[in-house]
Amino acid sequence: MPRAETRFEAIGTLWSIETPTVLADAILDRVHAVVDAYDRVWSRFRADSVVSRMAREGGTHALPAHAAELLDLYDVLEERTGGALTPLVGRSLERLGYDATYHLRPAGAPLPVQRGVRTRDVLRRQVRDQRVLTVTATRPVLLDVGAAGKGQLVDLVAAELRACGVGEYVVDAGGDMLHRGPDAVRVGLQVPGDPGRVLGVVELRDAALCASAVDRRSWGDGLHHVLDARTGVPAHGVVATWVLGERAMVADGLATALFLADPDVLQGVAEHTYVQLRADARARVAIALPGEVFGEVSVLRPA
Repeated sequence: MPRAETRFEAIGTLWSIETPTVLADAILDRVHAVVDAYDRVWSRFRADSVVSRMAREGGTHALPAHAAELLDLYDVLEERTGGALTPLVGRSLERLGYDATYHLRPAGAPLPVQRGVRTRDVLRRQVRDQRVLTVTATRPVLLDVGAAGKGQLVDLVAAELRACGVGEYVVDAGGDMLHRGPDAVRVGLQVPGDPGRVLGVVELRDAALCASAVDRRSWGDGLHHVLDARTGVPAHGVVATWVLGERAMVADGLATALFLADPDVLQGVAEHTYVQLRADARARVAIALPGEVFGEVSVLRPA
């Protein structure tokens, strides 16, 4: 289909929305409103966000209803990864320098999340009239939902486009993509640290593709944004992941979880396919992947 592209910066990343025709200003205003509303809830980089108030005060806060499914996904991934993936890592990221000022210098030794503490232990939830989730933080806690939040925001932007009558689109937020339409798009899987190389391609059609890599948000001496909450230090052994699934929120969360868990452990969370690229340049690829990984990378396929 012929394509028009709209680009903008938001939540610290570049967004691209491809549609058959140019988006009307009124539609784009609605998209920006969705993004800003999400940021005002979840950003740990702005003092007026709900997350920042929760970090200062603890206490009870109203969240939009979509928060319930995000926190439910975190519960599942927390359990599957043995506590390695959790939204409770906000203070751990701050300790390593990834704070509201982008200080990017560690402020001390790594800060693990308290052993055995799960998100449900800290956040008590109650859904009210299907539109609002009331959350009570039992103590001040700094959340970071970066593992799946950007993917959820892609889903919400896509839902707003559909509500505006846009039926065909590709929404791309810094590598988290959602496609709807009759014509598949080919997407290259970029080799981390080498924008000129891809290790494979996938066919994306009516699905989400989310990626994560150690060079996406990295700084200092081997520091990057995917932390193992059990240690408070960045995950190692995996350098990039890609997950295809029906929804970007779930694909995004699984792409992060693949840094912290064997792919087999994550089977059954939702229907998905994946590529996991390890630090030794070996890739593990789901058999049903709608694409290919090129020959220069040896491929380990699950039994």
